[in-house]
Amino acid sequence: MFYRENGQFKTSYRADQQIFPIAQDRWAILAIVAFAFIGVPLLADEYLFRAIFIPFLILALAAIGVNILVGYCGQISLGSGAFMAVGAYMAYNALIRVEGMPLIAALLIGGFFATLVGIFFGIPSLRVKGLYLAVATLAAQFFCDWAFLRVGWFTNHTASGSVSVSNLQVLGWQINTPVEKYLFCLGFVVVFALLAKNLVRSAIGREWMAIRDMDVAAAVIGIRPMYAKLSAFAVSSFIIGVAGGLWGFVHLGSWEPAAFSIDRSFQLLFMVIIGGMGSIMGSFFGAAFIVVLPIFLNQFLPWLGSLVGITISTAAVSHTEFMIFGALIVWFLIVEPHGLARLWSIGKQKLRLWPFPH
Repeated sequence: MFYRENGQFKTSYRADQQIFPIAQDRWAILAIVAFAFIGVPLLADEYLFRAIFIPFLILALAAIGVNILVGYCGQISLGSGAFMAVGAYMAYNALIRVEGMPLIAALLIGGFFATLVGIFFGIPSLRVKGLYLAVATLAAQFFCDWAFLRVGWFTNHTASGSVSVSNLQVLGWQINTPVEKYLFCLGFVVVFALLAKNLVRSAIGREWMAIRDMDVAAAVIGIRPMYAKLSAFAVSSFIIGVAGGLWGFVHLGSWEPAAFSIDRSFQLLFMVIIGGMGSIMGSFFGAAFIVVLPIFLNQFLPWLGSLVGITISTAAVSHTEFMIFGALIVWFLIVEPHGLARLWSIGKQKLRLWPFPH
């Protein structure tokens, strides 16, 4: 009864085209955002910020970028880790080589260079698709891993091959504590999620979805496949590049190319599959699942083993985590290809009919 639309009338096109047309959804999202900005900093401790909230926000932002390309445009990509690396390293070089470079500008510059790399490696999508496109984007991962490891300019010729940043600040605001880092990342995520949601509802977003559903039919009705595919690669790579900069600057502080290996690309793809392809909300569900599940297993499995008198090692927990991930991916692909976002949508639909289901 509390989730029905009775009495909610749309009297203008603007009201009918709202992101959240149901009032309950709008108030719920506003309450969640307000709690994220106000409640979480007051209630959470340092461990929660470092282990859960900050990684969740950054990976959710990266998953939004992957979802635009994979979920909305239907272009398979295994080079997301490379685009994150480009964003991190180019933001680092912009910060250290340009005197007085603002932090936010450096992160956006990193996203810009990730866009260029994404467009370059997205060119094969004009001729190949599916498995062949996945192999082509995989080349971006191997090339970037080699470049950042062998070309000294990217790391400012450090002997160890790793780079580090410190004393982050924005307009005099020092970003040192976990709470400040969390709020900084949260601001980026809210802005980019809102922009992405509006973008997929616009004309270019409809072009992406037309290309995803049937590219030949989309070309027949006047949609340019080259523009649609390369624009999806550009927007996706930009968001992923900014997320890579945040991952290196805010979460890690010091990193090397291994931080953006092919494992990161697969992790982001798993987030989209489990969370829900073609859903901005699904990107958050997938990121939360990937971040929280390992921590949960690390606590739950040893406790479960102690109940039956079995000692479960850390290696066993790690192997179990991989097995559960694999099983869940297969399960979602078979049972619910649209992931957790679809299950959430079904739940909302049942709430709208409760207590009088049809």
